[in-house]
Amino acid sequence: MSEQSRSTGRIRGTGSRRRKPSGRHRAKVVAAWTVAGVVVVGGAGLGYAYMALDGNLSSIDIDAKLGADRPDDVDDGSQDILVLGSDSRSGDNGKYGVDEGAARSDTAMVVHVDKGHKSASVVSIPRDTLIDRPACESDTTGDPVGAAHRAMFNTAYEVGGPACAVKTVESMSGIRMDHYLEVDFTGFKELIDELGGVEITTKAAIDDSKSHLDLEPGTHTLNGEQSLGLVRTRKSVGDGSDLGRIQLQQAFIKALMEQAKSVGVFSSPKRLFGLADAATKAVTTDSGLGSVKKLTGFAGGLKGLNAKNIHMVTLPVEYDPADPNRVLPQEKAGRQVWAALQNDRPIPASATEESAGDKGDAAKVVE
Repeated sequence: MSEQSRSTGRIRGTGSRRRKPSGRHRAKVVAAWTVAGVVVVGGAGLGYAYMALDGNLSSIDIDAKLGADRPDDVDDGSQDILVLGSDSRSGDNGKYGVDEGAARSDTAMVVHVDKGHKSASVVSIPRDTLIDRPACESDTTGDPVGAAHRAMFNTAYEVGGPACAVKTVESMSGIRMDHYLEVDFTGFKELIDELGGVEITTKAAIDDSKSHLDLEPGTHTLNGEQSLGLVRTRKSVGDGSDLGRIQLQQAFIKALMEQAKSVGVFSSPKRLFGLADAATKAVTTDSGLGSVKKLTGFAGGLKGLNAKNIHMVTLPVEYDPADPNRVLPQEKAGRQVWAALQNDRPIPASATEESAGDKGDAAKVVE
C-alpha cells in the first residue's frame, strides 16, 4: 500500500484508472436490478465494494443437483434463464400470508436472449398450469420425490426447490437453462425503494384487499410496497385469474426497465452502491452467476437490451374443463414457442392466437 493510501485510510483499486460507466451500461434486462447491482463494481473499482456485494449473494449449484440427464448445452451465444419469484411467507415475508413451511414459485419466466444479445423473448408460465412434473429430490432432505401427473407448475419449487423448478421447465421445453435467478418479496421491495420507485399509469382503479393495493386511475410512482402489491394483484383486475396477474407483471417489468435506465444512478456513487447492495441481497442465483465477477461478465453481455426489443408472451394455455381455476398447456402451440427459442427465432404470433393468456382486460389497466 502506498504512503498516500496509508495516510488517507482509503482502499485503492489496482490497475489503470477506470472511466465512468457510460449510459450504455444502464440496466436494460428483465433482471434489471441485478445488472445495476454488478456494474457498480466495474465502475468504482473499490475492493471493499466488491467484497461487500460478493458477500451478499446466495447461489445454488444447479448443475451438480441435476447431473447429466438434461437437454444438450447448445453453445451458440444465446442465453436461456429461468427467473422465479418466490412466495415464501417466512421471516419478513409473513405479512403477505401464513407461513405453511414451504414456498412456491409465484412468478416464473423463461428469458431467452438471442445470440447477438440485441433482443429477447420472455415466456411467462402460469403458476396454475397443470403439468407432468418429473421426479426430483427434496430441497430440504435430499429424499426422492416421485413424478406427478396433472401437478400445478408451482409445486415443483415447493417439493424440490430451484433444481426441481429448473428440471420441470427443461422437461416442458426441451431447452437447457443456462442460468437461474430468484427474487423474494422483501428483497424486491427494498430494491424498488432504492431505485426511487417505479412510475406507472393506471387506466382504471385498482383496489385489491389481498395485495393491499389501492390506486385511482392516473400516473403513480409506486414505492416498494406498492410495486409488490401490483405484481401480486389478481382478484380485482381482469377476470381475477393468474393470467391477468401475469399481464400486470409484464407491464410492470417494462416500466421498471425504463425507470432503471432513466434515473441517473451512475451520477451518485452512494446511490448506486445502495442499489447494488439491495440488488445482491434480493437475489439467489445458480453457481454460474454466484459472484460479483461472474454477474459483471454476464451483465456486460446484456447491455444492448431494452424494453422495446423484448417480446413478452404467456405460455399458450386453455382453461381446464374439469377445474376453471387451473389451465392446461396447449401442446401444439407450446411446441411452436419452445421451437422458436431453440432455434433463436422470434415467437410467431400464431403460437398464441388461441391461447387464453395475453387476452384479458388486465393488459389495458397498466401502462
